[in-house]
Amino acid sequence: MATPPLREPLTQQRVVERAIEIADSDGLDAVSMRALGDALGVVPMALYKHVANKDQLLDLMVDVIVLEMRLEHPSSAAWKPAARERLLYARTAMENHPWAWRAIETREAPSPVALDHIEAMIATLRSGGLSPRLVHHVMHTLGSRLWGFAQEVFASAPPPTDPAQLEAAMAFMAQRWPHVLEVAAASSHDPNTVVGGGCDDAAEFAFAIDVILDGAEALHHAPSREWALPDSNR
Repeated sequence: MATPPLREPLTQQRVVERAIEIADSDGLDAVSMRALGDALGVVPMALYKHVANKDQLLDLMVDVIVLEMRLEHPSSAAWKPAARERLLYARTAMENHPWAWRAIETREAPSPVALDHIEAMIATLRSGGLSPRLVHHVMHTLGSRLWGFAQEVFASAPPPTDPAQLEAAMAFMAQRWPHVLEVAAASSHDPNTVVGGGCDDAAEFAFAIDVILDGAEALHHAPSREWALPDSNR
């Protein structure tokens, strides 16, 4: 009688890696304890020996993605190109896992892994001599860009595919919202962006971080501005 092949032991790492594979393939909504159990060939209850619940599973999944965002050694020692490189590196990780921004937004507090990522960016900014107060403002302005995405408040709806409907829609916009139409038509749009169809393509992501970092550099060299000054006791 043939001996059945040994099943690979179930570990927390295997559980998390398989959950990420499901999310990469089918989206975050496809990740459930039942689907994960089926994918691993175990009953869902077996998963709870390795993760307490789905919320912890999401925490662990996010940590894996954040680790992928961590750039240990930027190619430049100068603070601004190093910060830019860190942000674009995070963007690449998010493009590889386009579901991850939704998971990140649901986390209530940063994990130690996330704090390591934040610490690395702050250390890069401080290495250029930027004051703690200025760095505080820069970090808030970067917001979700630190994690490789920038969410649109109103995502652009896809245009009509019917030529007559498209022409009518453009004519209506030209009459009522001419400046919106002018600006929207000034650049191409990416229908397959990290956060869905809209304007958050790679070029605009890079443009935004350049504006933020250039502004931080200008404020750093204008010490008469309140937020560039060293912290006081106010």
